[in-house]
Amino acid sequence: QVQLVESGGGLVQPGGSLRLSCAASGFTFSSYRMNWYRQAPEKKRELVAGISSASSSTNYAASVKGRFTISRDNVRNMMYLQMNNLKPEDTAVYYCNAPIANNNYWGQGTQVTVSS
Repeated sequence: QVQLVESGGGLVQPGGSLRLSCAASGFTFSSYRMNWYRQAPEKKRELVAGISSASSSTNYAASVKGRFTISRDNVRNMMYLQMNNLKPEDTAVYYCNAPIANNNYWGQGTQVTVSS
């Protein structure tokens, strides 16, 4: 079955950096677009960044463009989100997402807290 496991979250000061990882299994990872979403308390889950199956195209939310970089390794079945110049408003649970056929698969999420 499809499994997505996020890691790399934590507490960081404003201006700091974190790198999130998503380990994928149970499907042909290299065939599917992948996404990172986040959900802050009492807010809707929002798309942060997406990457095509072969990494040929990426897209970012306006709020993170220029600060976050999405990437993937189709040999290791891994996806990453490098987050630089973090701001308090980036505080959220970050989720790995795999839209496969008519289903949306999610990881359990990893907490990112940006605070001094």
